[in-house]
Amino acid sequence: MIVIHASFPIDPDRREEALELIEDLVDESQTEDGMIDYRATTDVAEPNVVRFFERYEDEAALGAHTQTGHFQEFEAALPDLLAGDPEVTRFDVESAEELEL
Repeated sequence: MIVIHASFPIDPDRREEALELIEDLVDESQTEDGMIDYRATTDVAEPNVVRFFERYEDEAALGAHTQTGHFQEFEAALPDLLAGDPEVTRFDVESAEELEL
């Protein structure tokens, strides 16, 4: 499994536009083959930071995601929406289990 965690600082003046694009990106991405989970949320402490949490079955699923129209549309718009540098981290995970609380 591949896990991506990404943080995007959004320009406050472009926040509503960014959130609309992100909502479309999430909705479309969740339907892709090989997608385990795809979520975006605003940071509680920094409401203009959007964090993505993505889980893919494998490299092929991740590669296919980057070729979709919805991803490419978001990627093209992103430079005009940002208020700083994004941070993206990839994790290659061999196993995962849900913890009981």
